[in-house]
Amino acid sequence: MTPAVHGATVGALIASGAQQLARAGVAFGHGTANARDEAVWLVLWRLGLPLDSVLDEDAPDSVANQPVTPASQALVATLFEERIATRKPAAYLTREAWLVGVPFYVDERAIVPRSFIAEILANGSIDDWLTDRTTNVLDLCTGNGSLAVLAAMAWPEVRVTGADLSPDALAVARINVERHGLQERIRLVQSDGLAAVPGPWDLILCNPPYVNAQSMSELPAEYRAEPELALAGGGDGMDFIHRLLREAPACMTEDAVLVLEIGNERAHFEAAFPQLPVFWLQTSAGEDQVLLVTRAALLAAGTAAPG
Repeated sequence: MTPAVHGATVGALIASGAQQLARAGVAFGHGTANARDEAVWLVLWRLGLPLDSVLDEDAPDSVANQPVTPASQALVATLFEERIATRKPAAYLTREAWLVGVPFYVDERAIVPRSFIAEILANGSIDDWLTDRTTNVLDLCTGNGSLAVLAAMAWPEVRVTGADLSPDALAVARINVERHGLQERIRLVQSDGLAAVPGPWDLILCNPPYVNAQSMSELPAEYRAEPELALAGGGDGMDFIHRLLREAPACMTEDAVLVLEIGNERAHFEAAFPQLPVFWLQTSAGEDQVLLVTRAALLAAGTAAPG
């Protein structure tokens, strides 16, 4: 354990923690993108300080200059040691993740929420695809329920269903639905794909397992700490998506749309569905992570199951 330093400040602990994380070669991507940001998260959380604290050491109200007692230093040191030794994502250690400024509970039973669909819900970029008849929304592969909660927040008039194959993930989702007081508007259903949630739906949101087999074999330990069920998409990452696009039209209303996240698998998606016209949506990661497809396009491209 790193020895306590008399007179150490919050800023000094963050700088030291960032160095430790960088030296240890931990992987990021579960809410932070680099050692500095993750160190800020861990230090502020462990000390019970707001995550939006001012850290500019020259600012008069900066938390960075706040002294930290030896006892609190020891708590911070232990947290960094756990992060490095276990290689668990920080969200599993803090039991909290944030999407578009909204906090969510998470633990090892569900994937750490990080879907770019959250940005689309928050910025209203798909609102023009919806109508006054958009009332039934499905969040398929809901995981910890974050997208279901964000959809209910974005559109107060809709009813949302969150579905997942994993009962463990649904237990975590239930915590978040209750945390945000949305029990009356969000129902949670265990379902293998669309089997138990036939709709019809006006809007389907889906962040499915899409990581291809080669990428799965190369994932850092932090990603292997998550449920494999929520990540692995088969050889080309498209196993679940083939089934979804085949079955979705029968579960959608006439003007319905499907918003689908495929991460870094655009090349595999386009190879699997070369005749399917889709709209790529802008996110902070670019225009190749999330797509929108209409029911009409699915039918015209022949992806739907016969009969």
